[in-house]
Amino acid sequence: MLRHGSSVGTDLPPDEAVSVDAPTEPMRAALAAAAAGDHRPARELLAATRLGAEWERRSEYVAELAGAALRNPGWLDAWLAGSPEDPDAVLVKADLCIDRAWEIRTGARAKDVSQDQFQAFFTLLDDAAPVISRAADLNPADPVPWRVALTHALGSQAPRDVFDAYWAEAVARAPHHYGCHATALQYLCAKWYGSHEEMFDFAERAAENALPGSKLHALPLLAAVEYEVVSDDSTADGPIGRDRIDAAVARALELSGWYAPGDPEAAGFRNHLALMLILAERWAEALDVFRAIGVHARRFPWVYVGESRKEFLEFRLGVRMQVASQTPFFGRPPQPAAPAAAPGSVPAPRSLAIAAAPPHEVAEAALMCGVSLRIAPARSSMSYVELVPDPSPGRRATLAAGEELLTAAADNFTTGEKWPALVLRRTADRYGFTLFHKGKARALHLWDPTAPVTDHAEAAATAQALAAVFPVPDPRPLVTLLRGTNSPAERQSERVAALGLPPIPAGFGERDEILAGLDGAQLLARRGVFKGIRDTMSTDLGSPAFPVPRPRRWWVLRMAGLVLLVPAAAFAWWSPDVGWYRTIVPTAAAVYLALQLRTAWAQRR
Repeated sequence: MLRHGSSVGTDLPPDEAVSVDAPTEPMRAALAAAAAGDHRPARELLAATRLGAEWERRSEYVAELAGAALRNPGWLDAWLAGSPEDPDAVLVKADLCIDRAWEIRTGARAKDVSQDQFQAFFTLLDDAAPVISRAADLNPADPVPWRVALTHALGSQAPRDVFDAYWAEAVARAPHHYGCHATALQYLCAKWYGSHEEMFDFAERAAENALPGSKLHALPLLAAVEYEVVSDDSTADGPIGRDRIDAAVARALELSGWYAPGDPEAAGFRNHLALMLILAERWAEALDVFRAIGVHARRFPWVYVGESRKEFLEFRLGVRMQVASQTPFFGRPPQPAAPAAAPGSVPAPRSLAIAAAPPHEVAEAALMCGVSLRIAPARSSMSYVELVPDPSPGRRATLAAGEELLTAAADNFTTGEKWPALVLRRTADRYGFTLFHKGKARALHLWDPTAPVTDHAEAAATAQALAAVFPVPDPRPLVTLLRGTNSPAERQSERVAALGLPPIPAGFGERDEILAGLDGAQLLARRGVFKGIRDTMSTDLGSPAFPVPRPRRWWVLRMAGLVLLVPAAAFAWWSPDVGWYRTIVPTAAAVYLALQLRTAWAQRR
């Protein structure tokens, strides 16, 4: 693993470029406009899917818009007020009603949901029924209202005849609609109102009747994840044989070949496929699937095992290490089975750290980071730090888990130090930060124009963490800055100013190595482990040296010592009565002080 770990999976997109359930570009523009109160792009987008009968895309767009309206419903209310009979607006409202009900119930098991939650849940579902019916009446050819109705049947504990009636309406309009099938699969699984056998029979029958390349071929895979990961019945003598699980994975692998690497349309089932291959310990195939996923992580299935993005990245790193460990020492790691996604499809993540310490202290703390850094002085005895691209990164840099390399470096160089570091990040139009203090991430935040407004309690906790580290007497203005999603670049700059930190250098987020032109910026080259240990115990940080500011008392004491020692040494050399020991000691001390003063003066200049 140590030999090949630095070369396996280097073609994967960087961690910071990965986001969960990221919308496509057309939807991203619509969500950003909706967050600003403008519903027109969303209206135009949904109208195009309705007129073009693009039912799969319409279903996904409606779900994303309903999720956006869950925290910020003003734009949808304005749309409905102006066009109460618009089938697209009413459809989004219907899906929003379902989302509001599930937000109260949560996704917890029934035994963990309180009676009050259930009561509110069923009340909201009752209120949603006429809205769903109205959406279906306004556009009779549309299968998406029936997908919403199937979700309603799932939550409202509708009997089988009601589910069957909804299902018949859905397939009459779109026999191969993936969204309707995936929702029906949940109704038929053992944890709801069916069984493992019925779920698999339904999924396999739909896949057998599907057209080549249809996402319905992934239904058996979804059933396999439900059985293997979610349920507690996956045992050697369980009701579902291993052959059916393997067949579902094989069918999904074949389906993945129909889609280009990085295609967001395939990201949903590819994320499920990666997890199932990992459970089967098919590491090389799992790595190929992660390559095909690219930056498009999905909430499911990773939420079944923890926080989605964190689990996706950790599983991906684990697969890389497994492939590296199984590669013979003198062998070559397996090459990608398919070409990686085009570089232009991956947004370039950029980062910058502001450390609350002068450059020489940051440099001394960063000797063991395993990456090359550029450190520049900032006002108030602070420093800017950026990552310098290394054509041949060391193994420690390649094996760094979690976030991108500058974030990992800040985690390292703040360990054992009293001063904090704030790592600023930008990926496309998303801006964020992570606060490190004493080697621990104390707070993090992301401004995303398409994301819901941050919860007040979460924003207040982040503001309190920032105020505890930086001298901010009143954290309330920070809460306001954190809760907005519009103008993320301005909010990031204003928050830096509110913390009393140096301003963000020009060009951040637009180009790499923005510190190269700043006065006093110097390179701290990557060191190996042993050289890092040696330099940690030395005051020499290499060439060019980082200037170390000396207090006036330091200069006065050494110059006074030199004034005393030079005459003493001269007297000792010219006096025949002074022994060699008394001659050497003042001479050596005078030379040592002279060299210290010369070096300090050269650094000062």
